[in-house]
Amino acid sequence: MDLPQKFLERMEKVLGDEYDDFLQTYHEPRRFGLRVNTLKISVEEFVKLAPFHLTRIPWIDNGFYYEKEDDPARHPFYYAGLYYLQEPSAMTPASILPVTPGEYVLDLCAAPGGKATALAAKLQGQGLLVANDISASRAKALLKNLEVFGVKNSFVANAVPLRLAQQFPETFDKILVDAPCSGEGMFRKDMANAKAWSLEKVEACARIQRDITRQAVTMLRPGGLMLYSTCTFAPEENEGTIAYLLQQCPDMELVEIPHQEGFARGEGRLLDLLKEKNTETSRELQEAGVWEKAAGERSASELKKCVRIFPHKMGGEGHFLALLKKKGELSGMHQRALPGGGRLSKEEDRVLREFLKDVTSSIRIEQIEVRGGQAYFIPEPPQIKGKIPFLRNGLYLGEIRKNRFEPSQSLAMALKKEEYASVLDFSYGDPRVRRYLCGETVDAEDLEHRRDKGWQLVCVGGYPLGWGKLVNGTLKNKYHPGWQMKQ
Repeated sequence: MDLPQKFLERMEKVLGDEYDDFLQTYHEPRRFGLRVNTLKISVEEFVKLAPFHLTRIPWIDNGFYYEKEDDPARHPFYYAGLYYLQEPSAMTPASILPVTPGEYVLDLCAAPGGKATALAAKLQGQGLLVANDISASRAKALLKNLEVFGVKNSFVANAVPLRLAQQFPETFDKILVDAPCSGEGMFRKDMANAKAWSLEKVEACARIQRDITRQAVTMLRPGGLMLYSTCTFAPEENEGTIAYLLQQCPDMELVEIPHQEGFARGEGRLLDLLKEKNTETSRELQEAGVWEKAAGERSASELKKCVRIFPHKMGGEGHFLALLKKKGELSGMHQRALPGGGRLSKEEDRVLREFLKDVTSSIRIEQIEVRGGQAYFIPEPPQIKGKIPFLRNGLYLGEIRKNRFEPSQSLAMALKKEEYASVLDFSYGDPRVRRYLCGETVDAEDLEHRRDKGWQLVCVGGYPLGWGKLVNGTLKNKYHPGWQMKQ
């Protein structure tokens, strides 16, 4: 693998005697991982059900290595949202942030959704997940992944951090900042990152990270926790960013991350590498007094609370993590916003009630609002003080069309099999499942179902895939066209 020479020189300084072991990993095959969606299935049930060659990822409770030949992205269970395909070390940040149901959680740089879906699973449908990304195209991919996972309580935004901070001052119990970075830890996974690397890119990323983290701190409640992570080895973007944040935000302090075998501690000595370089970042940090703060024995010890993941120590790519707490104690409940319902016309109310009589989930008419004929279930509305660009608030239920209701793909993914009145359940080996996922009409005469016509929740092995309409034993395909499997 052709790696940038300056990158290699820096890594030799960082790793010392371990440098040769690190280099050897670039000649070894990388590991592939999947994370079980505990919103839909328990880890134990998934292990029994999944036809893959699985090996547990030691430091991730619901994470597994799989073999490349398993090709889980083509399996129907992937389309049912039973798991997320994710690089093993990238599972670590969301697993470390201790989220509990009912909290308000922010994933500030959330696309494409690997960490956001993990945080949503921890919330178990209670509280609020704000998932944000400044890129509109990436935010659309984020929204899709949250919908596939069956997440009901998300607010998907598309705003710059400053604008978000203006809307949500001291709002969140937990914040995850998986910051944009130079991607050094992913060179083995994607050589395009290596070709685009430069010291100038490292410097630019460090400046962006300092701004993002300072905005994030203003959105964190006193006593709340923030997890900062990158997928790079660069000390400017890791220990340097944390040292800067601690200097600029005296109400923030590092928290010890529970140790796992293979974790390497962050080190204050890595900051010395930055002081050796006459770079813009070095000068800015010097002027901010960061070096003076980092030079002390206490600061060096504090930075050891950070964690580094190196591919020669663990079965994953490179990552950096720091868990920080805002001083104070979490107190009191969130000021809950009023449900979004109460604005339905008589016809909208009638049509929705007619459909919902077949639904036994927690979706209540009082928490539904209709905008432009589209119905949304809003279990936990965020407190919005002004205009903010967003893609989705709550769960999109479907569209009201001339005295009838067309349920959405996202509603199908948020339901359980037992929560809808009429179900067509295919075994995962049935060839009709693939035809359904490809958008074809399929024969369903041999399957048990409650009624002979109308809307059917189409499932595979008991897990929903989407909708279909049954007519004389034939299933008219209503699977989302943009989600269809390629032949």
